[in-house]
Amino acid sequence: MRQPIVLCGALCLGTFIVGAIGGQDPPIAFSKTAPAGRPNEHYIGNRPPLAESPLVKLPVGSVKPRGWLRSQLELMAKGMTGRLPELSRWCKSENSAWASPEGEGEHGWEELPYWLKGFISLGHILEDDRITKEARSWVERILASQDEDGWFGPRENKEKDDIWPNMVAIHVLQTHYEATEDPRVLGFLQKYARWQLALPRERLLPGSWQKVRGGDNLASVYWLYNRTGDRKLPELATVLHERTVPWVDGIPNWHGVNICQGFREPAVFWQQSQEPAHLEAAERNYKQVLELYGQVPGGMFGADENARKGHSGPRQGAESCSMVEFMLSFEMLLGITGDPKHGDRCEDVAFNSLPASHTADLKALHYLTAPNMVQCDKENKAPAIENSGCMLAFSPGERYRCCQHNVSHGWPYFTEHLFMATRGNGLAAVLYAPCEVNAQVGDGVKVKIEEETDYPFTDRVGFKVTAQRPVKFPLTLRIPAWAVGAGVSLNGNALEAPEDLAGPSFVTVTKTWTTGDRLLLVLPMRTGIRRWKANGDSISVDRGPLTYSLKIGEKWSRFGGTDEWPELELFPTTPWNYGLAVDEKSPESSFEVVEKPELLPVKTFALEAAPIELKTRGRRIPTWTLEGGLAANPPSSPAATKEPLEDLVLVPMGFARLRITAFPAVEGGPAAEKPGG
Repeated sequence: MRQPIVLCGALCLGTFIVGAIGGQDPPIAFSKTAPAGRPNEHYIGNRPPLAESPLVKLPVGSVKPRGWLRSQLELMAKGMTGRLPELSRWCKSENSAWASPEGEGEHGWEELPYWLKGFISLGHILEDDRITKEARSWVERILASQDEDGWFGPRENKEKDDIWPNMVAIHVLQTHYEATEDPRVLGFLQKYARWQLALPRERLLPGSWQKVRGGDNLASVYWLYNRTGDRKLPELATVLHERTVPWVDGIPNWHGVNICQGFREPAVFWQQSQEPAHLEAAERNYKQVLELYGQVPGGMFGADENARKGHSGPRQGAESCSMVEFMLSFEMLLGITGDPKHGDRCEDVAFNSLPASHTADLKALHYLTAPNMVQCDKENKAPAIENSGCMLAFSPGERYRCCQHNVSHGWPYFTEHLFMATRGNGLAAVLYAPCEVNAQVGDGVKVKIEEETDYPFTDRVGFKVTAQRPVKFPLTLRIPAWAVGAGVSLNGNALEAPEDLAGPSFVTVTKTWTTGDRLLLVLPMRTGIRRWKANGDSISVDRGPLTYSLKIGEKWSRFGGTDEWPELELFPTTPWNYGLAVDEKSPESSFEVVEKPELLPVKTFALEAAPIELKTRGRRIPTWTLEGGLAANPPSSPAATKEPLEDLVLVPMGFARLRITAFPAVEGGPAAEKPGG
């Protein structure tokens, strides 16, 4: 006898189709990759000879945020990203080389397009007239800058054979085209592509960032090819792959941001080559970096500029812009491979690492964020941190020049990828957050699907369908790897499934959908621990997609800036050097979950706004202290201490700008006793 859908046990290999209750329509399918079927007829995926697209990005504006995600985007609009020309000389139009039809002037490198690619997306998602109008003015200037030979943008970059800034600017034009279908964009980009193809090979991607990040240009060539069918573009793609550093052979460069956007390049080219080695190389690159420098919670890896031998512990930070680039890589890989594991990886970074890289009002950020970070001051931490000077304090200004501009696309691009189009003219919820999507499905009917949830802070994700008329199409949901015991119900009735399924996977419900249909996904969130043997056998605590950090009291202190845009240091007011006393045979018994529904929906990722806490117990470790202004790496577990057991509170990692997230384990005492008992 089949049971209501429970995902656990052995991995699901291939695709299974089973009936619903009573063997009636709808069928429900489970697969380890995005569902199969004929190519989507309503949205532009890969055209031959490129590999067929399992998931297709929807045009910007198709997905509208709600709840906590809308709050984040509104804070962005009011904060640093939405008002960056007030703070950055690179974003001012006066004498800007990006504003000149001749490409003459100042500040013509990556900063303006970095900011603009997230800024324009933000405006269209929020339907913010001020932002879209300002972004459009920059688009017009870029379009007006094209030479007869096809080059566009600042002339100095052309003279240096540096096309890296143009790679970023193309993202801006792609978003503009998706939002407006401006016919000028495709011809403009075709002309630029032919300029690249005509360039002597030794002058195309000769060195520097562009040679490492050539995969960005490659992806844009495929975007253009899929919309034009220009037969010269696959030829250009092959040349770009050959001229980019060989990511297929391993990690050619250990700069953190280069890795976050470069590791995927072989998988991008796989769409054309369809050689398994290219797809395998991207996964191998990811795993190699994480095995060496990512044995820490939060989904990132230690690269405080570069990943360095001997600097792989939880006190080593990741650049704020590396987080958003890593997220974008996973979002792109979802579309290329249809593999749900990339959704898990993206959410890990988005929910656990990205929020604390900024102040809660999104008016300042710091350069580096680490899993264990107990003091965010302006003092020099070199050589423990690679770069000297202020790296950890929060600033809205030019102190953190690349991150100040590049973080702009983090939440907007995340929003754009919450839903994607599938084969069979369906839709897939591949990332989860409160939102609604408006899209064409089936035989062309427009539907609205409202995603009603407070995920990742709750375990229920509901979907409400509104359709112009009844329409049959597949609706696919991602099952995360951690979701043991997931359940799906349709209009209040549990759907049936095999018993031996597990995430990461997809569940697809295909039926004739009508207005008012509701699909509910329940993802039980169990508290568990992970061991990080490479870093002192330390432990971290997870519940669902969220990782938890010690709640440390905060003292904010202004050291610069203005009243409206202050620069801030952050110091602890409570002890941080604790080890956890956890019953590893029964981890859940060592934690008490305290939910605070009055704080939902989340308005801000401020410490006091955390809607969930975990109560547990631990002991101080007096020998664990600061080392060069940073928390020393955790003493090896079990850590020696004679201190008494104390009640401790953990909060989701994204709410904790001061935090210990990789803890030593401590021995002794009733570790499994209920916290507070």
